Amino acid sequence: MTAETPTADGPVATRPFDRTLPPVVPVAMVALALAVSGGVIVAAGAATNPSLVLPTVLVVGAIVLELVAAAMAALIRPFAWGRFRQVFLWALLAYVVQGGMIVFAFVQNEIPAGPLTVLSLGLVVFATDVPFMIAFTVARYEQVAD
Repeated sequence: MTAETPTADGPVATRPFDRTLPPVVPVAMVALALAVSGGVIVAAGAATNPSLVLPTVLVVGAIVLELVAAAMAALIRPFAWGRFRQVFLWALLAYVVQGGMIVFAFVQNEIPAGPLTVLSLGLVVFATDVPFMIAFTVARYEQVAD
C-alpha cells in the first residue's frame, strides 16, 4: 500500500495514517511528567523549607524536552501547520487561564519566592505542553498536499 493518494486538485497528498513521524508526543509527555513531578516534590515540602535542587532539575529537564519536541515537530514536512496553529492557540488560551488561576492561588497563599518560581515554571510547561500535544495530535491526522 502506498502512502500517497491523488487529490481532486491533482497533486499528490500524503495519507496521515501511513506516515512515520518522530516521537513528538511521547517526548512532550515525558516533559509534562517531569514538570508535574517537580511540582509535586515542591508541594510535598511546602510545610517545611524544601530543597529546590531536584524540582529545579526536573523543571529544566521538562523545558529542554519540550523544546526538543517542538524542534522535532518543526522539521516535519509536509504538515498541517494551519490546523496546528488554530488548535494550539485556542488550547493555549484555555491552559494559560488555568495556569494563571493556579499561580494566583499560590501568590494569595504567600508561597515563598523560590518555590513559587519553580512551581510557576512548571505551570508554564503545563500551559504550553498540553496545547502543543493536542494541536500536534489533531494536525498529524489531517491530510496535506506534498
